[in-house]
Amino acid sequence: MARYNGPKARINRRLNAQIFESSGAVKAFGRRPQAPGMARPRGRKSVYGQSLAEKQKIKYFYGLGERQIRKFFDKAKRQKGNTGENLLILCERRFDNVVRRAGLTRTRPQARQGIGHGHFSINGRKNDIASTLLRPGDVITIHGNEKIQEMYKQLLTDNGANNSVSWFSVDPANLSITVLSYPTYEEVALPVEIEMVIELMNR
Repeated sequence: MARYNGPKARINRRLNAQIFESSGAVKAFGRRPQAPGMARPRGRKSVYGQSLAEKQKIKYFYGLGERQIRKFFDKAKRQKGNTGENLLILCERRFDNVVRRAGLTRTRPQARQGIGHGHFSINGRKNDIASTLLRPGDVITIHGNEKIQEMYKQLLTDNGANNSVSWFSVDPANLSITVLSYPTYEEVALPVEIEMVIELMNR
């Protein structure tokens, strides 16, 4: 699941959501939003089927495997507050998600690839672990030669620096991201019925 390389448009259509952001997947979803392989509308999903689909949205969107989402779920249960909200906030704090949301890449898989290749540093130290959870005060910068710097500068120019969220800020001049606070549930990027997911994972 964390390294899904199959047809992304089919996942968007099956889950009826813009999970993958590549241009081909977006265009295909716009042309044919119905689920793949449908000759006519199917019957309504069971509660279990709906809950499983919501869980798959989280796994595909953030690039999580079953073990990873279970680990986040166990951690979220130990924290104070709503378990579902805590789970999504943990997902939002992932290194690759912040790089993507800041505008330095077009998609989360692209962010994971850049991190894996050692293109980013956290607080001045190269970090190639996409699942690293960021904390307030962390500063992400580009780690690489002039060619790599120019590539990300162009991506940031094309995408536009995202300063619409309150929990991190983007400095286009220095190609840096500063984490200001923990994200809130209202700022989570993925619309999902999280309570259905929690009920499913509590079984």
